[in-house]
Parts: sequence; structure tokens; C-alpha cells
Amino acid sequence: MEATVSGVPVHYAEHGTGTPVLALHGAGVDHLEIAGALEPIFSHVPGFRRLYPDLPGMGRTPAPKTITCNDDVLDLLLGLIDSTIGDEPFLVMGHSYGAYLARAVANRRPEQAVGLALICPVGAHTGAVPKHEVLVSSADLSGELGAELEASYRSYFVVQTPETLDRFQEFVAPAASLVDEPSLMRIFSHWELRDPPEAGKTYPHPVLILAGRQDATAGHTGPWDLVEHYPRAAFAVLDRAGHALLHEQPALTHALVVEWLARVREHQLR
Repeated sequence: MEATVSGVPVHYAEHGTGTPVLALHGAGVDHLEIAGALEPIFSHVPGFRRLYPDLPGMGRTPAPKTITCNDDVLDLLLGLIDSTIGDEPFLVMGHSYGAYLARAVANRRPEQAVGLALICPVGAHTGAVPKHEVLVSSADLSGELGAELEASYRSYFVVQTPETLDRFQEFVAPAASLVDEPSLMRIFSHWELRDPPEAGKTYPHPVLILAGRQDATAGHTGPWDLVEHYPRAAFAVLDRAGHALLHEQPALTHALVVEWLARVREHQLR
């Protein structure tokens, strides 16, 4: 599907009906990665309309030169919300870069965004992170991937098994050729948002924060620093999980997301 926002055609996938859930993917991929991880969860939890946009410069959403920074990306997302959700209450989820934007959406729409889930969230600055360490290596890559994709897989996953290789090939690798690298460099050179996502009043709705113990990109100590702004946050650090936590710990992710959705529904009924 497509919605034109400020002249930009924003491509997104949509599934289900009910309370809208805006789910934002990380950098260098497209909506398929987060949709591939979340759809098996939502297939067991009815009553949610999932919206998975391709962020500018990735997937099928272009990044014209009018988009110069992450504040422009945030404005585009707020316009997409106005176009596809309107004034309904909605939930927002994000992985990695998408979590940075999700935090900003919740900050800008604290009354409308009634739930927030952050998975391996990065922020304006990255603190101490562990070195990339492969914990499990049982995937046979003989002839499976080209050199560039193999390097991407090896540097992304700390659990390298036939199962995670399948998920990489299905949900991550297809987006590689769709990335507009020059546009992302332009946007990311003005990475920090004008208004910090945790500026202002604390966020009053249920939150889930998941961090990978072996995450060499976002770490697990930086995400913990967010907790003070989110008094209704559940925070979990998952072992055997790096930045690809969604793929490496799908069962735990499933259980924790379902619990968060239940807390959101309970909170709305108060």
C-alpha cells in the first residue's frame, strides 16, 4: 500500500483490523524484517491492525533531498499517522533505528500513542557495547550467500544456525539491494533529533524494552537508562541474543510482546 505524505510516496504493508500498531524497522533493511518477526505473534492475538512502513531510503519509500535529517523522517511518520490512523489511539513499536523514531513518536503524541515497545533501541549516542561474539555457529553457508551478504549475516547474528540463516535470507537479505546509501548518509549525518525523545513529562502508558546481552550495536546498558522516563516499562535483557534479537530469541520475544499487549489493553480499560 502507499500513502503520499508531503509529496513523498510512503510504502507500507498492512495486516489485520482493530487497534492500529505502527511498527518501524531498523537501518539498512525494510519493513519485511520487523513484519516477519511480529506477524507470527499477532496471528495469535486478534484485534490489532498492523502497519509496517518502509522508512525513507529503504525498501520502496524514496528519500528525496527534502529529507535531510531524522527530524524530517519523524515529520513524515507523523504525517503517515495522520493519513492512515487519524486521531485513533495506536501503539508504536520499533527495532534499533526504528526504536529511536518510535520513542520520538510517543513523545510527540503521548496521549494518542497508548503503548510503546522498543527492541534493541539505539539513541542519539551509543555508550559501551560488548564486542561482537558468536555464541552458536552451526549454519552451513556453503554456496548459500555471496561474500557481502555472508559478511552481513556474520556481523549481525551471534546465533548462527540453520534457523537464523533462513530468517536472514527471508527477511533481511532481500532489502540489501533496495537501500539508498547516499540518502541514508545524508539523513544520518544529522542523526540527533531536535527534541530528545525523553524530553518533557514521563510517558504514562505501558512500555516494553528488550535488549540483547550480546548486542554489539545498541548494548544493554544504554537501553536501561531509558527506564526512568517510562514508569510503566518492563525491561528484559535476553542472553543468547545480539542486535538480531528478534530472530535469535523469537519465543521469548513472542511471550513478552503478548504480555505487553495485554498490559496495553488493561490500561486502556481503566
